[in-house]
Amino acid sequence: MPKKNDSQVILTRSGHKKLVEELTHLKTAGRQEVARQLEVARGFGDLSENAEYAAAKDEQSKVESRILELETMLGNVTVVDEEKLDTSRVAIGLTVQLEDLDSGGKVHTYSLVGSEELSSLGVTQSGIQRISQKSPVGQAILGHSVGDEVSVTIPRGTRKLRILSITREK
Repeated sequence: MPKKNDSQVILTRSGHKKLVEELTHLKTAGRQEVARQLEVARGFGDLSENAEYAAAKDEQSKVESRILELETMLGNVTVVDEEKLDTSRVAIGLTVQLEDLDSGGKVHTYSLVGSEELSSLGVTQSGIQRISQKSPVGQAILGHSVGDEVSVTIPRGTRKLRILSITREK
């Protein structure tokens, strides 16, 4: 698994693709929409007392900030090739099946992703929930192998989890 320094961002291929798509959208359609909103707002007269103009300027600021954030992130990215990952240890880009030993053996399946991916992805195409490597569960299982038991502190207390399988998402 790639090592992460403070500015390096680790993404799966699908996460990288989504962020590139978002950046492209913001630079094209996003900027065009803000420009249209500004033009309409200018037509309402005095800009110093024009709420529509202020709102459009605020939206422009948000779009430009997100573009800068994405450009910085994508400039420091390491893309994980899930097909080449070793499935003997939990790593970003792999899918992990966990048994919750404190809840009578309930089984959970998660796809471990970089934290920067969560807001844009939600669940995987196969319906598996994505979790960040920075989440309590992600931190607890990262680097562990099948059969390992880990303790993780979550909002509802401490849970003991057993890693049942580590696979590449289909």
